[in-house]
Amino acid sequence: MANTSQQADTVFVGGRVFTGTGTTPVEAAVAVRDGRILAVADATTVRSLAGSSTEVVDLAGGLLVPGFQDAHIHPVVGGIQMLGCDQSAQNTAEGCLAVVGQYAEEHPDAPWIRGGGWSMDSFPGGTPTRAMLDAVVPDRPVLLTNRDGHGAWVNSRALEIAGVDRDTPDPVDGRIEREPDGTPAGTLQEGAVELVARHVPVATLDEARAGLLAAQEYLFSLGVTSWQDAMIGAFPGSPDNFGVYLRAARDGSLRARVVGALWWDRERGMDQIPDIEERRRTGRAGRFNATSVKIMQDGVAENFTAGMLEPYLDNCGCPTGNSGLSFIEPALLTEAVTALDRSGFQVHFHALGDRAVREALDALGAARAANGANDNRHHMAHLQVVHPDDIKRFADLDVAANIQALWAAHEPQMDELTIPFLGPERAALQYPFGDLARAGARLVAGSDWSVSSPNPLWGIHVAVNRAVPAEESDGQVHPPFYPEQAITLAQAMTAYTAGTAWVNHLDEETGTIEPGKYADLVVLDRDPFAHPAEEIAETRVSRTYIEGDLVFSATD
Repeated sequence: MANTSQQADTVFVGGRVFTGTGTTPVEAAVAVRDGRILAVADATTVRSLAGSSTEVVDLAGGLLVPGFQDAHIHPVVGGIQMLGCDQSAQNTAEGCLAVVGQYAEEHPDAPWIRGGGWSMDSFPGGTPTRAMLDAVVPDRPVLLTNRDGHGAWVNSRALEIAGVDRDTPDPVDGRIEREPDGTPAGTLQEGAVELVARHVPVATLDEARAGLLAAQEYLFSLGVTSWQDAMIGAFPGSPDNFGVYLRAARDGSLRARVVGALWWDRERGMDQIPDIEERRRTGRAGRFNATSVKIMQDGVAENFTAGMLEPYLDNCGCPTGNSGLSFIEPALLTEAVTALDRSGFQVHFHALGDRAVREALDALGAARAANGANDNRHHMAHLQVVHPDDIKRFADLDVAANIQALWAAHEPQMDELTIPFLGPERAALQYPFGDLARAGARLVAGSDWSVSSPNPLWGIHVAVNRAVPAEESDGQVHPPFYPEQAITLAQAMTAYTAGTAWVNHLDEETGTIEPGKYADLVVLDRDPFAHPAEEIAETRVSRTYIEGDLVFSATD
Protein backbone atom coordinates (compact mmCIF):
# COMPACT_ATOMS: atom_id res chain seq x y z
CA MET A 1 0.00 0.00 0.00
CA ALA A 2 1.25 3.51 -0.86
CA ASN A 3 2.25 5.88 1.91
CA THR A 4 -0.03 8.87 2.38
CA SER A 5 2.16 11.27 0.39
CA GLN A 6 2.07 9.00 -2.67
CA GLN A 7 -1.46 7.65 -2.34
CA ALA A 8 -3.73 8.02 -5.35
CA ASP A 9 -7.21 9.47 -5.04
CA THR A 10 -8.52 7.27 -7.84
CA VAL A 11 -7.15 4.39 -9.89
CA PHE A 12 -8.58 3.00 -13.11
CA VAL A 13 -7.96 -0.68 -13.75
CA GLY A 14 -9.48 -3.53 -15.73
CA GLY A 15 -9.37 -2.17 -19.27
CA ARG A 16 -7.18 -0.57 -21.88
CA VAL A 17 -6.19 3.10 -22.16
CA PHE A 18 -6.17 5.29 -25.28
CA THR A 19 -3.52 7.75 -24.16
CA GLY A 20 -3.61 9.83 -27.34
CA THR A 21 0.16 9.59 -27.64
CA GLY A 22 -0.06 6.65 -30.05
CA THR A 23 -2.43 5.10 -32.53
CA THR A 24 -3.68 2.16 -30.47
CA PRO A 25 -4.83 1.67 -26.88
CA VAL A 26 -2.32 0.27 -24.43
CA GLU A 27 -2.66 -2.35 -21.71
CA ALA A 28 -2.30 -0.09 -18.71
CA ALA A 29 -3.89 1.32 -15.60
CA VAL A 30 -4.04 4.96 -14.50
CA ALA A 31 -3.66 6.64 -11.12
CA VAL A 32 -4.94 10.12 -10.28
CA ARG A 33 -3.99 12.41 -7.42
CA ASP A 34 -4.94 16.04 -6.70
CA GLY A 35 -6.72 16.41 -10.02
CA ARG A 36 -3.77 15.28 -12.12
CA ILE A 37 -2.59 12.02 -13.60
CA LEU A 38 -0.10 10.47 -11.24
CA ALA A 39 0.87 7.41 -13.25
CA VAL A 40 0.14 5.43 -16.40
CA ALA A 41 1.62 2.01 -15.82
CA ASP A 42 0.87 -1.68 -15.43
CA ALA A 43 -1.95 -2.65 -13.10
CA THR A 44 0.36 -3.95 -10.37
CA THR A 45 2.27 -0.68 -10.21
CA VAL A 46 -0.89 1.42 -10.21
CA ARG A 47 -2.58 -0.72 -7.55
CA SER A 48 0.48 -0.19 -5.35
CA LEU A 49 -0.41 3.50 -5.34
CA ALA A 50 -3.84 2.80 -3.86
CA GLY A 51 -4.55 3.33 -0.18
CA SER A 52 -7.47 2.77 2.11
CA SER A 53 -9.27 5.89 0.83
CA THR A 54 -8.49 5.38 -2.87
CA GLU A 55 -11.44 4.85 -5.19
CA VAL A 56 -10.83 1.91 -7.49
CA VAL A 57 -12.71 2.21 -10.78
CA ASP A 58 -13.07 -1.06 -12.64
CA LEU A 59 -13.21 -0.36 -16.38
CA ALA A 60 -14.78 -3.81 -16.83
CA GLY A 61 -13.16 -4.27 -20.21
CA GLY A 62 -14.06 -0.78 -21.37
CA LEU A 63 -11.71 1.94 -22.54
CA LEU A 64 -10.31 4.96 -20.70
CA VAL A 65 -9.84 7.96 -22.99
CA PRO A 66 -8.96 11.64 -22.58
CA GLY A 67 -11.97 13.90 -22.12
CA PHE A 68 -13.55 14.73 -25.46
CA GLN A 69 -13.16 18.35 -26.60
CA ASP A 70 -15.52 20.04 -29.07
CA ALA A 71 -13.87 22.62 -31.32
CA HIS A 72 -17.07 24.23 -32.64
CA ILE A 73 -20.26 24.27 -30.60
CA HIS A 74 -23.05 26.56 -29.35
CA PRO A 75 -24.02 25.34 -25.86
CA VAL A 76 -25.90 28.42 -24.66
CA VAL A 77 -28.06 28.42 -27.80
CA GLY A 78 -28.48 24.65 -27.56
CA GLY A 79 -29.37 24.80 -23.88
CA ILE A 80 -31.95 27.54 -24.33
CA GLN A 81 -33.45 25.50 -27.16
CA MET A 82 -33.55 22.38 -24.98
CA LEU A 83 -35.55 24.29 -22.38
CA GLY A 84 -37.90 25.92 -24.92
CA CYS A 85 -39.89 24.91 -27.99
CA ASP A 86 -37.45 22.29 -29.21
CA GLN A 87 -38.10 20.43 -32.48
CA SER A 88 -34.66 18.81 -32.73
CA ALA A 89 -36.01 15.32 -32.05
CA GLN A 90 -38.54 15.56 -34.89
CA ASN A 91 -37.96 14.42 -38.47
CA THR A 92 -41.32 15.21 -40.05
CA ALA A 93 -43.35 18.36 -40.61
CA GLU A 94 -46.20 16.85 -38.61
CA GLY A 95 -43.90 16.16 -35.67
CA CYS A 96 -42.54 19.71 -35.68
CA LEU A 97 -46.04 21.20 -35.79
CA ALA A 98 -47.21 18.96 -32.96
CA VAL A 99 -44.36 20.21 -30.75
CA VAL A 100 -45.19 23.83 -31.57
CA GLY A 101 -48.87 23.34 -30.87
CA GLN A 102 -48.22 21.60 -27.58
CA TYR A 103 -45.74 24.25 -26.46
CA ALA A 104 -48.18 27.05 -27.31
CA GLU A 105 -50.93 25.29 -25.35
CA GLU A 106 -48.67 24.83 -22.32
CA HIS A 107 -47.47 28.47 -22.43
CA PRO A 108 -50.65 30.49 -23.00
CA ASP A 109 -49.09 33.69 -21.65
CA ALA A 110 -45.95 33.64 -23.80
CA PRO A 111 -46.10 36.72 -26.08
CA TRP A 112 -43.94 34.97 -28.70
CA ILE A 113 -43.43 31.28 -29.42
CA ARG A 114 -39.71 30.95 -29.90
CA GLY A 115 -37.49 27.92 -30.30
CA GLY A 116 -35.93 25.89 -33.07
CA GLY A 117 -34.30 22.66 -34.16
CA TRP A 118 -36.36 21.82 -37.26
CA SER A 119 -34.53 20.27 -40.19
CA MET A 120 -34.89 21.40 -43.77
CA ASP A 121 -35.33 17.85 -45.06
CA SER A 122 -38.60 17.58 -43.11
CA PHE A 123 -40.28 20.01 -45.52
CA PRO A 124 -40.79 20.11 -49.30
CA GLY A 125 -37.90 22.05 -50.82
CA GLY A 126 -36.52 22.66 -47.33
CA THR A 127 -38.83 25.65 -46.82
CA PRO A 128 -41.73 25.37 -44.34
CA THR A 129 -44.57 27.87 -44.76
CA ARG A 130 -46.33 30.43 -42.62
CA ALA A 131 -49.63 28.72 -43.39
CA MET A 132 -48.44 25.60 -41.58
CA LEU A 133 -47.71 27.59 -38.44
CA ASP A 134 -50.86 29.69 -38.76
CA ALA A 135 -52.88 26.47 -38.50
CA VAL A 136 -51.50 25.71 -35.02
CA VAL A 137 -50.70 29.22 -33.69
CA PRO A 138 -52.85 31.81 -35.48
CA ASP A 139 -52.95 34.51 -32.81
CA ARG A 140 -49.37 34.89 -31.52
CA PRO A 141 -46.11 35.45 -33.39
CA VAL A 142 -43.81 32.46 -33.89
CA LEU A 143 -40.12 32.38 -34.82
CA LEU A 144 -38.30 29.05 -34.96
CA THR A 145 -34.68 28.86 -36.08
CA ASN A 146 -33.73 25.86 -38.17
CA ARG A 147 -31.27 23.24 -37.06
CA ASP A 148 -28.28 24.76 -38.85
CA GLY A 149 -28.98 28.26 -37.54
CA HIS A 150 -29.00 29.77 -41.02
CA GLY A 151 -32.73 30.24 -41.42
CA ALA A 152 -35.99 30.67 -39.54
CA TRP A 153 -39.63 29.66 -39.87
CA VAL A 154 -42.21 32.33 -39.02
CA ASN A 155 -45.96 32.64 -39.06
CA SER A 156 -48.11 35.42 -40.51
CA ARG A 157 -48.44 37.22 -37.19
CA ALA A 158 -44.64 37.48 -36.85
CA LEU A 159 -44.32 38.87 -40.38
CA GLU A 160 -47.08 41.36 -39.65
CA ILE A 161 -45.41 42.63 -36.46
CA ALA A 162 -42.11 43.00 -38.33
CA GLY A 163 -43.73 44.78 -41.26
CA VAL A 164 -42.32 42.26 -43.72
CA ASP A 165 -44.49 41.94 -46.81
CA ARG A 166 -44.30 41.52 -50.59
CA ASP A 167 -42.68 44.95 -50.95
CA THR A 168 -39.87 44.21 -48.48
CA PRO A 169 -36.60 43.74 -50.40
CA ASP A 170 -34.20 40.92 -49.64
CA PRO A 171 -31.28 42.09 -47.49
CA VAL A 172 -27.86 41.88 -49.12
CA ASP A 173 -26.87 39.02 -46.83
CA GLY A 174 -30.05 36.96 -46.97
CA ARG A 175 -33.23 35.95 -48.76
CA ILE A 176 -36.98 35.94 -48.07
CA GLU A 177 -38.61 32.83 -49.53
CA ARG A 178 -41.74 34.02 -51.36
CA GLU A 179 -45.07 32.86 -52.72
CA PRO A 180 -45.71 33.43 -56.46
CA ASP A 181 -47.10 36.95 -55.86
CA GLY A 182 -44.07 37.97 -53.78
CA THR A 183 -45.70 37.54 -50.38
CA PRO A 184 -43.27 36.10 -47.79
CA ALA A 185 -43.87 32.37 -47.65
CA GLY A 186 -42.67 31.84 -44.09
CA THR A 187 -38.99 30.87 -44.40
CA LEU A 188 -36.24 33.46 -43.95
CA GLN A 189 -32.65 32.71 -44.95
CA GLU A 190 -29.46 34.09 -43.38
CA GLY A 191 -29.59 37.87 -42.82
CA ALA A 192 -33.32 37.98 -43.59
CA VAL A 193 -33.95 36.31 -40.22
CA GLU A 194 -33.01 39.55 -38.49
CA LEU A 195 -35.96 41.34 -40.13
CA VAL A 196 -38.23 39.47 -37.71
CA ALA A 197 -35.79 38.41 -34.99
CA ARG A 198 -35.16 42.01 -33.92
CA HIS A 199 -38.75 42.07 -32.65
CA VAL A 200 -38.47 38.87 -30.59
CA PRO A 201 -38.07 39.30 -26.81
CA VAL A 202 -34.55 38.33 -25.82
CA ALA A 203 -34.11 35.49 -23.34
CA THR A 204 -33.21 36.75 -19.89
CA LEU A 205 -29.74 36.31 -18.47
CA ASP A 206 -31.15 33.80 -15.98
CA GLU A 207 -32.70 31.81 -18.85
CA ALA A 208 -29.39 31.87 -20.71
CA ARG A 209 -27.50 30.75 -17.63
CA ALA A 210 -29.96 27.91 -17.11
CA GLY A 211 -29.44 26.96 -20.74
CA LEU A 212 -25.67 26.92 -20.35
CA LEU A 213 -25.80 24.74 -17.25
CA ALA A 214 -28.34 22.35 -18.81
CA ALA A 215 -26.08 22.09 -21.87
CA GLN A 216 -23.04 21.46 -19.69
CA GLU A 217 -24.73 18.53 -17.94
CA TYR A 218 -25.80 17.11 -21.30
CA LEU A 219 -22.29 17.43 -22.70
CA PHE A 220 -20.78 15.79 -19.61
CA SER A 221 -23.09 12.81 -20.24
CA LEU A 222 -21.45 12.50 -23.67
CA GLY A 223 -17.91 12.74 -22.29
CA VAL A 224 -17.27 16.33 -23.42
CA THR A 225 -15.06 18.12 -20.89
CA SER A 226 -13.95 21.14 -22.92
CA TRP A 227 -15.15 23.13 -25.89
CA GLN A 228 -14.82 26.25 -28.01
CA ASP A 229 -18.03 28.26 -28.14
CA ALA A 230 -18.13 29.46 -31.73
CA MET A 231 -20.42 32.47 -31.12
CA ILE A 232 -19.65 34.77 -28.21
CA GLY A 233 -21.94 37.78 -28.48
CA ALA A 234 -25.62 38.73 -28.63
CA PHE A 235 -27.82 37.01 -31.18
CA PRO A 236 -31.52 36.97 -32.11
CA GLY A 237 -33.51 35.74 -29.14
CA SER A 238 -30.42 35.36 -26.92
CA PRO A 239 -28.63 37.81 -24.63
CA ASP A 240 -24.89 38.39 -24.82
CA ASN A 241 -23.43 35.06 -23.71
CA PHE A 242 -20.10 36.71 -22.86
CA GLY A 243 -21.51 37.78 -19.50
CA VAL A 244 -23.29 34.46 -19.05
CA TYR A 245 -20.00 32.58 -19.28
CA LEU A 246 -18.15 35.03 -17.04
CA ARG A 247 -20.80 34.75 -14.34
CA ALA A 248 -20.74 30.95 -14.44
CA ALA A 249 -16.93 30.89 -14.50
CA ARG A 250 -16.66 33.21 -11.52
CA ASP A 251 -19.18 31.39 -9.35
CA GLY A 252 -17.70 27.98 -10.21
CA SER A 253 -20.77 26.54 -11.91
CA LEU A 254 -18.85 26.40 -15.21
CA ARG A 255 -16.82 23.26 -14.69
CA ALA A 256 -15.86 22.59 -18.31
CA ARG A 257 -12.90 24.33 -19.93
CA VAL A 258 -14.18 26.81 -22.50
CA VAL A 259 -12.52 29.02 -25.08
CA GLY A 260 -14.79 31.75 -26.40
CA ALA A 261 -14.71 32.84 -30.04
CA LEU A 262 -15.70 36.51 -30.05
CA TRP A 263 -18.10 37.34 -32.86
CA TRP A 264 -16.89 39.45 -35.79
CA ASP A 265 -19.79 41.74 -36.72
CA ARG A 266 -19.97 41.84 -40.50
CA GLU A 267 -22.03 45.03 -40.32
CA ARG A 268 -19.00 46.81 -38.85
CA GLY A 269 -15.46 47.12 -40.11
CA MET A 270 -11.99 47.49 -38.64
CA ASP A 271 -13.29 49.88 -35.99
CA GLN A 272 -14.53 46.91 -33.93
CA ILE A 273 -11.04 45.55 -33.23
CA PRO A 274 -10.44 47.73 -30.12
CA ASP A 275 -13.77 46.49 -28.73
CA ILE A 276 -12.77 42.88 -29.39
CA GLU A 277 -9.39 43.46 -27.74
CA GLU A 278 -11.13 44.89 -24.68
CA ARG A 279 -13.38 41.84 -24.51
CA ARG A 280 -10.31 39.63 -24.57
CA ARG A 281 -8.76 41.66 -21.75
CA THR A 282 -11.82 41.28 -19.53
CA GLY A 283 -12.92 37.87 -20.79
CA ARG A 284 -10.88 35.57 -18.62
CA ALA A 285 -12.23 33.97 -15.46
CA GLY A 286 -12.03 30.50 -13.97
CA ARG A 287 -12.14 27.99 -16.83
CA PHE A 288 -13.33 30.49 -19.45
CA ASN A 289 -11.01 32.39 -21.76
CA ALA A 290 -12.13 34.53 -24.74
CA THR A 291 -9.07 34.43 -27.00
CA SER A 292 -10.50 33.54 -30.42
CA VAL A 293 -12.43 35.58 -33.01
CA LYS A 294 -15.15 33.97 -35.10
CA ILE A 295 -15.56 35.10 -38.71
CA MET A 296 -18.47 33.73 -40.71
CA GLN A 297 -17.44 33.98 -44.33
CA ASP A 298 -20.38 32.27 -46.03
CA GLY A 299 -23.67 30.49 -45.44
CA VAL A 300 -24.71 26.88 -46.10
CA ALA A 301 -25.10 24.82 -49.25
CA GLU A 302 -28.69 23.71 -48.64
CA ASN A 303 -30.02 27.25 -49.05
CA PHE A 304 -27.46 28.15 -51.73
CA THR A 305 -25.57 30.70 -49.61
CA ALA A 306 -22.29 28.80 -49.17
CA GLY A 307 -19.70 30.64 -51.27
CA MET A 308 -18.79 28.58 -54.35
CA LEU A 309 -16.21 29.05 -57.08
CA GLU A 310 -18.81 27.98 -59.65
CA PRO A 311 -22.60 28.60 -59.67
CA TYR A 312 -25.14 26.29 -58.12
CA LEU A 313 -27.25 24.16 -60.44
CA ASP A 314 -31.02 24.36 -60.79
CA ASN A 315 -33.54 21.51 -60.67
CA CYS A 316 -32.67 20.64 -64.26
CA GLY A 317 -28.93 20.49 -63.61
CA CYS A 318 -28.20 23.77 -65.43
CA PRO A 319 -25.96 26.49 -63.95
CA THR A 320 -27.77 29.34 -62.21
CA GLY A 321 -26.59 32.89 -61.68
CA ASN A 322 -25.98 32.23 -57.98
CA SER A 323 -22.65 31.12 -56.55
CA GLY A 324 -23.46 31.91 -52.92
CA LEU A 325 -22.39 34.68 -50.56
CA SER A 326 -19.15 36.07 -49.23
CA PHE A 327 -20.27 37.88 -46.10
CA ILE A 328 -16.99 39.81 -45.91
CA GLU A 329 -15.42 41.24 -49.03
CA PRO A 330 -12.04 39.53 -49.60
CA ALA A 331 -9.92 42.69 -49.32
CA LEU A 332 -11.54 43.59 -45.98
CA LEU A 333 -11.22 39.98 -44.84
CA THR A 334 -7.49 40.05 -45.50
CA GLU A 335 -7.10 43.36 -43.69
CA ALA A 336 -9.10 42.12 -40.69
CA VAL A 337 -7.36 38.76 -40.41
CA THR A 338 -3.94 40.35 -40.68
CA ALA A 339 -4.78 42.81 -37.91
CA LEU A 340 -6.29 40.14 -35.65
CA ASP A 341 -3.31 37.86 -36.21
CA ARG A 342 -0.95 40.73 -35.39
CA SER A 343 -2.88 41.32 -32.16
CA GLY A 344 -2.40 37.70 -31.12
CA PHE A 345 -5.92 36.45 -31.74
CA GLN A 346 -6.75 33.05 -33.05
CA VAL A 347 -9.15 33.33 -36.01
CA HIS A 348 -11.92 30.72 -36.20
CA PHE A 349 -13.60 30.68 -39.62
CA HIS A 350 -16.96 29.40 -40.76
CA ALA A 351 -16.25 28.35 -44.35
CA LEU A 352 -18.31 25.74 -46.19
CA GLY A 353 -18.00 26.49 -49.90
CA ASP A 354 -14.79 26.19 -51.90
CA ARG A 355 -14.71 29.93 -52.61
CA ALA A 356 -15.10 30.79 -48.93
CA VAL A 357 -12.40 28.28 -48.00
CA ARG A 358 -10.04 29.83 -50.56
CA GLU A 359 -10.84 33.38 -49.40
CA ALA A 360 -10.05 32.41 -45.81
CA LEU A 361 -6.81 30.64 -46.77
CA ASP A 362 -5.77 33.63 -48.87
CA ALA A 363 -6.38 35.95 -45.91
CA LEU A 364 -4.39 33.70 -43.58
CA GLY A 365 -1.57 33.48 -46.13
CA ALA A 366 -1.44 37.27 -46.33
CA ALA A 367 -1.40 37.52 -42.53
CA ARG A 368 1.46 35.06 -42.32
CA ALA A 369 3.42 36.95 -44.96
CA ALA A 370 2.90 40.23 -43.12
CA ASN A 371 3.35 39.06 -39.53
CA GLY A 372 5.43 35.91 -39.78
CA ALA A 373 4.67 32.50 -38.30
CA ASN A 374 3.23 32.44 -34.79
CA ASP A 375 1.35 30.24 -32.33
CA ASN A 376 -2.15 31.67 -32.80
CA ARG A 377 -3.46 28.32 -34.09
CA HIS A 378 -6.05 29.49 -36.60
CA HIS A 379 -8.69 27.01 -37.69
CA MET A 380 -11.40 26.67 -40.29
CA ALA A 381 -14.70 24.93 -39.54
CA HIS A 382 -17.10 22.94 -41.73
CA LEU A 383 -15.08 22.60 -44.98
CA GLN A 384 -17.90 21.06 -46.94
CA VAL A 385 -16.39 21.66 -50.37
CA VAL A 386 -12.64 22.19 -50.67
CA HIS A 387 -11.00 22.61 -54.08
CA PRO A 388 -8.18 20.06 -54.54
CA ASP A 389 -5.69 22.88 -55.12
CA ASP A 390 -6.33 24.12 -51.58
CA ILE A 391 -5.95 20.86 -49.66
CA LYS A 392 -2.20 21.15 -49.13
CA ARG A 393 -2.44 24.80 -48.08
CA PHE A 394 -3.81 23.82 -44.67
CA ALA A 395 -0.54 22.16 -43.69
CA ASP A 396 1.57 24.79 -45.44
CA LEU A 397 -0.12 27.58 -43.43
CA ASP A 398 -0.48 25.50 -40.24
CA VAL A 399 -4.25 26.02 -40.31
CA ALA A 400 -6.23 23.35 -38.48
CA ALA A 401 -9.10 21.65 -40.31
CA ASN A 402 -12.05 21.77 -37.91
CA ILE A 403 -14.29 18.91 -39.03
CA GLN A 404 -17.98 18.29 -38.27
CA ALA A 405 -17.82 14.62 -39.17
CA LEU A 406 -21.48 13.78 -38.58
CA TRP A 407 -22.37 15.67 -41.77
CA ALA A 408 -20.20 13.49 -44.04
CA ALA A 409 -22.87 10.92 -44.83
CA HIS A 410 -25.82 10.21 -47.06
CA GLU A 411 -29.03 11.49 -45.46
CA PRO A 412 -32.04 13.37 -46.88
CA GLN A 413 -30.63 16.87 -46.49
CA MET A 414 -27.50 15.82 -48.35
CA ASP A 415 -29.14 13.66 -51.01
CA GLU A 416 -32.20 15.83 -51.72
CA LEU A 417 -31.12 19.40 -50.96
CA THR A 418 -27.39 19.46 -51.65
CA ILE A 419 -25.95 16.95 -54.13
CA PRO A 420 -28.42 17.74 -56.97
CA PHE A 421 -27.50 21.43 -56.81
CA LEU A 422 -23.74 20.88 -56.63
CA GLY A 423 -23.52 18.28 -59.37
CA PRO A 424 -21.58 14.99 -59.20
CA GLU A 425 -18.05 16.36 -59.69
CA ARG A 426 -18.33 19.04 -57.01
CA ALA A 427 -20.30 16.75 -54.68
CA ALA A 428 -17.32 14.38 -54.69
CA LEU A 429 -15.17 17.11 -53.12
CA GLN A 430 -17.27 17.22 -49.94
CA TYR A 431 -15.75 16.75 -46.49
CA PRO A 432 -12.31 15.62 -47.69
CA PHE A 433 -11.02 14.50 -44.29
CA GLY A 434 -8.85 11.75 -45.74
CA ASP A 435 -7.18 14.04 -48.27
CA LEU A 436 -6.55 16.68 -45.62
CA ALA A 437 -4.97 14.14 -43.27
CA ARG A 438 -2.81 12.64 -46.04
CA ALA A 439 -1.63 16.15 -46.94
CA GLY A 440 -0.46 16.73 -43.38
CA ALA A 441 -3.28 18.94 -42.12
CA ARG A 442 -3.98 18.96 -38.40
CA LEU A 443 -7.50 17.63 -37.77
CA VAL A 444 -9.61 18.96 -34.90
CA ALA A 445 -13.24 18.06 -34.37
CA GLY A 446 -16.48 19.68 -33.32
CA SER A 447 -20.21 19.07 -33.56
CA ASP A 448 -21.75 22.50 -34.24
CA TRP A 449 -24.47 21.53 -31.76
CA SER A 450 -27.31 22.53 -31.71
CA VAL A 451 -27.07 22.11 -35.49
CA SER A 452 -26.33 18.39 -35.07
CA SER A 453 -25.78 15.93 -32.24
CA PRO A 454 -22.87 16.76 -29.92
CA ASN A 455 -22.18 13.06 -29.31
CA PRO A 456 -18.46 12.65 -30.15
CA LEU A 457 -18.82 8.91 -30.58
CA TRP A 458 -21.40 9.41 -33.31
CA GLY A 459 -19.11 11.91 -35.02
CA ILE A 460 -16.22 9.47 -34.74
CA HIS A 461 -18.42 6.71 -36.17
CA VAL A 462 -19.19 8.78 -39.28
CA ALA A 463 -15.60 9.93 -39.71
CA VAL A 464 -14.52 6.28 -39.87
CA ASN A 465 -17.50 4.75 -41.70
CA ARG A 466 -18.76 7.73 -43.76
CA ALA A 467 -22.29 6.57 -42.84
CA VAL A 468 -24.65 7.70 -40.09
CA PRO A 469 -25.17 5.49 -37.03
CA ALA A 470 -28.29 3.35 -37.09
CA GLU A 471 -29.81 5.57 -34.37
CA GLU A 472 -29.54 8.57 -36.67
CA SER A 473 -30.54 6.90 -39.92
CA ASP A 474 -33.90 7.19 -41.63
CA GLY A 475 -34.37 3.43 -41.56
CA GLN A 476 -32.58 2.92 -44.86
CA VAL A 477 -29.12 1.49 -45.45
CA HIS A 478 -27.02 4.00 -47.37
CA PRO A 479 -23.69 3.34 -49.08
CA PRO A 480 -20.64 5.05 -47.59
CA PHE A 481 -20.33 8.71 -48.55
CA TYR A 482 -17.14 8.96 -50.66
CA PRO A 483 -15.38 6.32 -48.53
CA GLU A 484 -11.96 7.31 -49.81
CA GLN A 485 -12.25 10.29 -47.44
CA ALA A 486 -12.64 8.12 -44.33
CA ILE A 487 -10.08 8.43 -41.54
CA THR A 488 -9.02 5.85 -38.97
CA LEU A 489 -10.53 5.43 -35.53
CA ALA A 490 -7.28 6.67 -33.96
CA GLN A 491 -7.26 9.76 -36.19
CA ALA A 492 -10.88 10.56 -35.35
CA MET A 493 -10.38 9.95 -31.62
CA THR A 494 -7.28 12.15 -31.66
CA ALA A 495 -9.13 14.96 -33.46
CA TYR A 496 -11.74 14.96 -30.66
CA THR A 497 -9.11 14.95 -27.91
CA ALA A 498 -5.52 16.08 -28.53
CA GLY A 499 -6.47 17.90 -31.73
CA THR A 500 -9.02 20.20 -30.15
CA ALA A 501 -6.82 20.58 -27.05
CA TRP A 502 -4.15 21.95 -29.38
CA VAL A 503 -6.46 24.41 -31.11
CA ASN A 504 -7.70 25.62 -27.71
CA HIS A 505 -4.14 26.06 -26.41
CA LEU A 506 -4.90 23.45 -23.75
CA ASP A 507 -2.55 20.78 -25.04
CA GLU A 508 0.07 21.24 -22.33
CA GLU A 509 -2.48 20.32 -19.66
CA THR A 510 -5.14 18.18 -21.42
CA GLY A 511 -5.88 16.11 -24.52
CA THR A 512 -3.75 13.07 -23.70
CA ILE A 513 -3.39 10.74 -20.73
CA GLU A 514 0.13 11.40 -19.45
CA PRO A 515 1.56 11.91 -15.97
CA GLY A 516 1.25 15.52 -14.83
CA LYS A 517 -1.72 16.42 -17.03
CA TYR A 518 -5.17 17.19 -15.69
CA ALA A 519 -7.29 14.12 -15.06
CA ASP A 520 -9.99 15.04 -17.56
CA LEU A 521 -11.01 11.48 -18.35
CA VAL A 522 -13.85 9.46 -19.85
CA VAL A 523 -14.71 5.83 -19.19
CA LEU A 524 -16.32 4.09 -22.18
CA ASP A 525 -18.44 0.99 -21.61
CA ARG A 526 -16.64 -0.89 -24.35
CA ASP A 527 -13.41 -0.65 -26.31
CA PRO A 528 -14.35 0.47 -29.85
CA PHE A 529 -10.88 -0.53 -31.06
CA ALA A 530 -11.76 -4.13 -30.21
CA HIS A 531 -15.05 -4.17 -32.12
CA PRO A 532 -15.97 -3.74 -35.80
CA ALA A 533 -15.91 -0.17 -37.06
CA GLU A 534 -19.61 -0.44 -37.87
CA GLU A 535 -20.30 -0.68 -34.12
CA ILE A 536 -18.44 2.43 -32.95
CA ALA A 537 -21.68 4.35 -32.32
CA GLU A 538 -22.89 1.61 -29.97
CA THR A 539 -20.26 2.73 -27.45
CA ARG A 540 -21.59 4.64 -24.44
CA VAL A 541 -20.03 6.92 -21.86
CA SER A 542 -20.07 5.39 -18.37
CA ARG A 543 -18.26 8.12 -16.45
CA THR A 544 -16.81 11.58 -17.04
CA TYR A 545 -14.19 13.25 -14.86
CA ILE A 546 -12.76 16.77 -14.77
CA GLU A 547 -9.58 17.18 -12.74
CA GLY A 548 -10.35 13.86 -11.13
CA ASP A 549 -13.84 14.91 -10.01
CA LEU A 550 -16.74 12.78 -11.21
CA VAL A 551 -19.13 15.03 -13.17
CA PHE A 552 -21.22 12.29 -14.80
CA SER A 553 -22.05 8.69 -14.05
CA ALA A 554 -24.43 6.61 -16.14
CA THR A 555 -25.46 4.71 -13.01
CA ASP A 556 -26.60 7.79 -11.06
